[in-house]
Amino acid sequence: MNPKHTKFILLPFIVLFFTCSTILAQDASVVKEKSGTTQQIGDIALFALPLATLSSTFIIGDKKGTWQFTKGLLITNAVTYGLKIGVNKQRPDMSNNNSFPSGHTSTTFHSAGFIHRRYGFKYSIPAYLIAGFTAASRIDSKKHDFLDVLAGAAIGLGSNLLFTTAYQQEHMELTFNSANNEYLVGFKYLF
Repeated sequence: MNPKHTKFILLPFIVLFFTCSTILAQDASVVKEKSGTTQQIGDIALFALPLATLSSTFIIGDKKGTWQFTKGLLITNAVTYGLKIGVNKQRPDMSNNNSFPSGHTSTTFHSAGFIHRRYGFKYSIPAYLIAGFTAASRIDSKKHDFLDVLAGAAIGLGSNLLFTTAYQQEHMELTFNSANNEYLVGFKYLF
């Protein structure tokens, strides 16, 4: 395997790993009491949804989408953690001062928004359901309030506006030809 291709494959997964482990490390900085099932499922979704999204770009061979997702994830987390440090809001469970905005929510909504913007709404419905459940799990576990998860969702969805383009448009082309006072308009779709 070409070393250049190895870098291409490994870099997005490394970014995803460090992003998710940073989010979980911040929650583990204080000794947790026993977490509930809802919180545990939300923690699993934090890894599963971005990993599934990133893996799907590799499966369909969408290299451009892989980089768009990775850049969006980096921006999402930079904004999220910049605000966490700057705002310094107490969590509802009083465990630390990293409440605003929700990192779990911003990461999962970034994944869902990426699928929506890149591949279409019908493919993003399950991802939005998982992201919504993750946001609700953060409220249920008293790690965040409604404003925290709303801000996290806005950050995650907003980062897609910067980098994500529609995948299908790369395969469509509108053509125009004119010769001998004859005009031909065509539409070409590559499968």
